[in-house]
Amino acid sequence: MKILVLNAGSSSIKFQLLDMTDTTVIASGIVERIGQTDAITSFEIGKNEHRSVMAIANHKEALQQVVHLLLDPEKGVVGNVDDITAVGHRVVHGGNEFTDTTLIDENVKHKIGEFASLAPLHNPHNLEGIEVATSLFPNARQVAVFDTAFHQTIPVKASKYALPSELFDEHHIQLYGFHGTSHKYVSQQAIDYLKLKKSKIISIHLGNGCSMTAIENGKSIDHSLGFAPSNGLIMGSRSGDIDHAIIFHLVNKLGYQLEDVERMISKESGMLGLTGFSDLREIQQAASDGDKNCQLALEMNAYRIKKYIGSYTAAMNGVDVIIFTAGIGENSSLLRAMVCADMNYLGISMDAKANKQRSDELFEIQSGISQVKILVIPTNEELEIANQVKTLLEQ
Repeated sequence: MKILVLNAGSSSIKFQLLDMTDTTVIASGIVERIGQTDAITSFEIGKNEHRSVMAIANHKEALQQVVHLLLDPEKGVVGNVDDITAVGHRVVHGGNEFTDTTLIDENVKHKIGEFASLAPLHNPHNLEGIEVATSLFPNARQVAVFDTAFHQTIPVKASKYALPSELFDEHHIQLYGFHGTSHKYVSQQAIDYLKLKKSKIISIHLGNGCSMTAIENGKSIDHSLGFAPSNGLIMGSRSGDIDHAIIFHLVNKLGYQLEDVERMISKESGMLGLTGFSDLREIQQAASDGDKNCQLALEMNAYRIKKYIGSYTAAMNGVDVIIFTAGIGENSSLLRAMVCADMNYLGISMDAKANKQRSDELFEIQSGISQVKILVIPTNEELEIANQVKTLLEQ
């Protein structure tokens, strides 16, 4: 069984083609900086890597590029589109409608489109990926794996907002949670690695989108993103937590239109709004060169994460493991160090030398005196999605 996994983010598409007989990765890659003139496409087959830089205007063009590479007569690995049994799609928002992995039909696509207003940076791209894959792989089963599914275990006391109850009961306005595929995968990796029978884990997913999850005994019990993937931590272009009164002030006092405010909060804020840079690598370099705005933005980012660590430790009455994952979490030793600094009250102590290492595998970065394990775990949402797709098709 060969499964193609498509993971469409707000500015990138990751993909893997897996042989699920033994979970071998046949080919993998990523299209980054979508929407820019210098979009980067990386395509790996075994130890051979092909890289190109070109203008890619949108996610549809990016997906067409992925399929072109897979079918390329010289570089590709698929001779016929019918070699692919299924395409697994990461879908960010499933609302209350989808609580598990789901075969895609017209009704499912319609529902995913309905939830686009709740995840405007993601669901439209997820749906576009489904449409393109359906046309290019007409005989493959199309399957959706929802980010929100892992967070269905969050108790009502944490998922319900202090609004009139009919909004929760009738309109399902609540905390849904996101990045569930990633948080589920890395937390299970930590449990298996440390051989934990009981566990209190804080998973920190840091990429262009960022989130944190409190995970007790393998189940999500609280999460930093909410009704839509816009609050919580400071993200690449999203503001994270703000006082909602600011929105009314912008509209009623400063004359902004609601759509302008929505665009500002989702696409022009976060680290981009604070620094003018959209890539954390550029921000770190500028901070190192003395840019005060970039230095402050990094401090604000780390401070917000620290606050969530404190609140989730309180919610679980302790913490055994802290996990850093995703592109920034796995690669930014600077941000990890800033987050873990001066956390000795909670028993968190980092080993500076261990933190400097780079690896494609799980590694530990806590010091010898730390009471909490600090793990850097490369996320593998694609493998998690492929496993869920395989399980569904074999039922």
